[in-house]
Amino acid sequence: MSPTDRKVPEEPGRAAVDHDTVPPARTGLLVLAGVLLLVPIVALMWVGSYSRVDPKLGAFPFFVWYQFLWVFITSALTYTAYRIVLVARPHRPMTGDDATAGTGEGR
Repeated sequence: MSPTDRKVPEEPGRAAVDHDTVPPARTGLLVLAGVLLLVPIVALMWVGSYSRVDPKLGAFPFFVWYQFLWVFITSALTYTAYRIVLVARPHRPMTGDDATAGTGEGR
């Protein structure tokens, strides 16, 4: 008997979860999330695009404020990618065995 064939005993008040009915992940959205995470990496690795002094922002050369701006852009893109992944990967409720499998409890 494989681990996927085992029957999970039902607890009172808890509906049984049929893991075969969970829809598959939406790969198009996962690719979009990956692209959003790749944008800051490419933008900051392309040093030639921002290795200059002008235009200055106050006393700060372009090099400094451009990188500092990417701190905020990267956090926004990361949060957006996280929200997209939540939509792309449907939630599968945990059963009693799934909840305690990784903790070492319930054995």
